[in-house]
Amino acid sequence: MPSPSLRSRLSMLVSFRGPSRVLHLTTIAFFLSFVVWFDMAPFAVAIQDDLGLTKAQLVTLTLCNLALTVPARVLVGAVLDRVGPRRLYAGLLILSAVPNTMFAMSSSFSVLVASRLLLGVVGAGFVVGIRMVSEWFDPEDLGTAEGIYGGWGNFGSAAAALVLPAGATLVAAGAGGWRWGIGMAGIVAAVYGVVYWFAVSDTPEGRTYVGARRKGALPVSTRGAVWGLVALQLPVAGILGVVAWRIHAVGVLSTVGFGIAIAVVAAYLVWQVALILRVNAPVLAGEPPEHDYPFTPVVLLSLAYGVTFGAELAVVSLLPTFFASTFGLEIGAASAAGSAFAFTNLVTRPAGGILSDASASRRRWVVIALVGTAFSFGLMALLDGSWPLAAGVGVVALASVFVQGGNGAVFAMVPQVHKPVTGQISGLAGSYGNIGGIAFSSVLFFSGDDTRLLFLVVAAVAVVVAVLCRWLPEVGPAAAPAGATLDDELELLVRGAPAVI
Repeated sequence: MPSPSLRSRLSMLVSFRGPSRVLHLTTIAFFLSFVVWFDMAPFAVAIQDDLGLTKAQLVTLTLCNLALTVPARVLVGAVLDRVGPRRLYAGLLILSAVPNTMFAMSSSFSVLVASRLLLGVVGAGFVVGIRMVSEWFDPEDLGTAEGIYGGWGNFGSAAAALVLPAGATLVAAGAGGWRWGIGMAGIVAAVYGVVYWFAVSDTPEGRTYVGARRKGALPVSTRGAVWGLVALQLPVAGILGVVAWRIHAVGVLSTVGFGIAIAVVAAYLVWQVALILRVNAPVLAGEPPEHDYPFTPVVLLSLAYGVTFGAELAVVSLLPTFFASTFGLEIGAASAAGSAFAFTNLVTRPAGGILSDASASRRRWVVIALVGTAFSFGLMALLDGSWPLAAGVGVVALASVFVQGGNGAVFAMVPQVHKPVTGQISGLAGSYGNIGGIAFSSVLFFSGDDTRLLFLVVAAVAVVVAVLCRWLPEVGPAAAPAGATLDDELELLVRGAPAVI
């Protein structure tokens, strides 16, 4: 069967019919979920001043905003494969208005903490859209579609910073205006949740939604995979423990509170392991598996996303400060220079998916992205005031091309590992993106804000994972002929020529 041309793939951006319609509606849902998830960031200083928060308390709220997204992506993925993406995405958007309104109306630090923890769950909406898009697009187009979904939806975090302060000023300028800006974000998301419920269906007409039959955990195929899945839960619990420790270290969480938090994390880990063993008991007993698919891609794609999306999360918020201190820029100019990393996501993540769809080897583009990440972050570690500013911005933009293109390349493969459990595989890989972000940002915490050490750590981890990805099996159809060179694949992509699968 001939592969779609580049022109037909890019037509997804302008068409609003059939699968493209569902793609755009789901991308808007993802966009709004990220607006709500990150609606505190542009008002951080105003919130601190208005409520008299300490720096430690503000850091705590930021960590709480990320903490529950890690387990939520795993749990939401499990629910998704049972109930379908339409109801789950609509429900997440509608319910997000509750903790968001709590946060907007609260003056109590404990309520602020609780509401930001709950709002972390809306960050799991990303996983829901991955499954929805995979239901509506054929495998040879899936990387492109998922790249558009991820790249354009992810822009919601930047849009929150650009739009919400202006909207709040229009409604209520001065003290307390942040409450209106944050509150409006939740209301818009909830209204769109209702629209989404009625506007889409889980699958195209005539196709049945197929999910996992066993509830609770990812079903795998071999005994080794069962224990591998158990091992993958350890970093999830470990990073939650790190978050609790960081909150304790800044003096917000007492020693007793820290002990309780660790106990809760341990209980979560035991519960997850018990679910895994229960769901996969037949495999452990030697019975034929209900779902037969390779587990190696699940592990390696999770690690790869931990590097690419984790690096993006870790550096995107620190770049303005980095440019200000390195090149002596005013904060406005430094923010503009740092934005080179965020804005390229509109192009680079879709490009990663397009290249994967056009390639004879999807694995190749994951490895290229990881090697490029290592190289570009190594260059970032060398940046200092002696470099021209344009060169510094160029290096940052180059790093964004590789990490965001890598995000697209990874999620061109994730939905094709095994369709009935795409939600759970996406949830696990997505959670590793957050794990990577928290782990990399913790380097700053332990090193006294040494950004160059952070860049070097990212580069080193990217090299290790790139080497491991030599064992990443191919999944999904390839668009270029077997044995095609990289130049052949790029020529096919640029010319939009049909190729043989």
